[in-house]
Amino acid sequence: MKEKPVDKVFLWIIGILIVVGGLLFLSAALSVLPKNQELFYSMLVSQFGLGLLGGGILCFIISKIPYLFWRKYAFWFFCGSSVLTLLVFIPGLGMSHGGATSWISLGFISFQPSEFLKLAYVIYIASWCSWMKHKLQEPKHGIIPFGIITTIIAIVIMAQPDTGTFLVTIAGGAVVYLVAQTKIRDFIIFIIIIIIGAGILIAVKPHILSRVQTFLHQERDPLGASYQIQQSKRTIGSGQITGKGYGQSIQKFTYLPEPVGDSIFAVIGEEFGFIGSTLVLILFLAFALRGIRIASRARDEFGKLITIGIVFFITTQSLLNIASSLGLFPFTGLPLSFISHGGTSLLITGVAIGIIFNVSRYQKTY
Repeated sequence: MKEKPVDKVFLWIIGILIVVGGLLFLSAALSVLPKNQELFYSMLVSQFGLGLLGGGILCFIISKIPYLFWRKYAFWFFCGSSVLTLLVFIPGLGMSHGGATSWISLGFISFQPSEFLKLAYVIYIASWCSWMKHKLQEPKHGIIPFGIITTIIAIVIMAQPDTGTFLVTIAGGAVVYLVAQTKIRDFIIFIIIIIIGAGILIAVKPHILSRVQTFLHQERDPLGASYQIQQSKRTIGSGQITGKGYGQSIQKFTYLPEPVGDSIFAVIGEEFGFIGSTLVLILFLAFALRGIRIASRARDEFGKLITIGIVFFITTQSLLNIASSLGLFPFTGLPLSFISHGGTSLLITGVAIGIIFNVSRYQKTY
């Protein structure tokens, strides 16, 4: 295959997302400065050094690696990421935060291994579906092995538990499976199984049930379970049409929980209002549409599927974060891609974007 330059439109979209994301994070992070200067500077190093700079370097390197490399080693990447994610359960190595044991602490650095697993799962499903393309409509080659692989992922991630990562990961794999020309019947069966599984999880996991109840009854317990969602909506509403201006958020210093994480879109809403918030949504829409265009022009099935899976899980993750700030979805702890605090997330996003860039080097021209 003849290599071409990366898709320039997609490159511009990513560049704008990185610059805008860095500026928005810096504004939100100011909320930490008066309380803990050491933490503030540590967050800047993590976000801009490890996350954006490290992710950018990885993106550049990965964009030079032929994407078929990932098909060749997809199984081993998947197995390695699964084992790495299981290490969070080793005492002294795993670290808990917000009720979930989802981090590995090495003393000088901590990271979230499920971020690696999220990408590895999508790559593996794309590889498997492209390999078994003409047999996927047979249950023994399609829905059954797909269900087994997905169940393994569900057990590993939900044991932590990390509901948000589980939702995004499964959504990415499910879209890849659907696009791979499988029977709609099999896909509907899979969705039904997921719904039943979600119902069981809600019934047996008190923290999930609590979040769902809080979402359904947002007016209850405004100083307790509903506090974050109430403050988030109040913060967004205070921005009105044009917002208070960059860095001028008041709520991030006072009542808004997690202004650099779950609730960072609320800070955006307060500082830039309806107009600014809409522009952020348009950026993610542009990212999704250009990514889909690259997938549609990919040279082979694997290139198409891996691009669709990556675009979908990044977009879904971002939209769920925004929806939770607006009270349209329960809070899940998912970051807003390119913007929220999270060095591991930015690193993996860099790898994922690098893969798409490489696919774009070989896309067809019409």
